[in-house]
Amino acid sequence: MAKHSEGVYKIVEVVGVSKTSWEDAGKRAVEAASKSLRDLRVAEVMKMDMKVDNGKVTAYRTRVSMSFKYEA
Repeated sequence: MAKHSEGVYKIVEVVGVSKTSWEDAGKRAVEAASKSLRDLRVAEVMKMDMKVDNGKVTAYRTRVSMSFKYEA
């Protein structure tokens, strides 16, 4: 967990998937996480990769690390 002057924040990683781009995959990851995590503060792209089938890119994947306020 990262500690900031305003409180304590928990870090989670999620992976977004898109057929169009890494940017869209990252956006999907943040939007999906925001439905169940309150007070998201920062999202950082950790890794990007692609799914390949028969020599063709079929999906873009973006791993995103996000912090949200931790409430005990």
